[in-house]
Amino acid sequence: MLLRIGDKIINQHKIHQTIDGILEKRRQGLSQQEIAKQLGVDRTFISRLETIGEVRKGSRVALVGFPIKNCQEIQEMARQEGIDYAFLLSEKERWSFVQSKSGIELFNEIMEIIASLRGFDVVIMLGSNMRIKLMETLLDKEVIGVQIGESPIADDRYVDPESIREIIHKIHN
Repeated sequence: MLLRIGDKIINQHKIHQTIDGILEKRRQGLSQQEIAKQLGVDRTFISRLETIGEVRKGSRVALVGFPIKNCQEIQEMARQEGIDYAFLLSEKERWSFVQSKSGIELFNEIMEIIASLRGFDVVIMLGSNMRIKLMETLLDKEVIGVQIGESPIADDRYVDPESIREIIHKIHN
């Protein structure tokens, strides 16, 4: 189909064909730069083209929670939903995690976990009101808190996997 834009005649079919070709080459693994060079256009054109059609990048989501009674069930649901990182502990596992390390080992491991969590777009935190606030402060990013009790929580708490699944779906939509 030909379109008149001002004094230009534009071949809409050629544009569609070229865009389809670009996207197919990208799908096959060619870089934006390689395709831009082939077509004689700026690499930024290819980038902007992809941005226009992007449905979503897919937020990287982490799930952290303790003390959770049904860790395995929540872990399995998280895997099914494509959660990138899940760190879930029962009360017994939490104490084992703390007591099995020296002070410096524990500090280093917690720092590594925090650094890792900072790489995610969204962190879902299952825990006490105090732990949720602490996570929000440490990460300085979107933290979705699911309060399972007032601090301090000393016994495992059941978490409804469907309520967490619902949160995940809202994040991805």
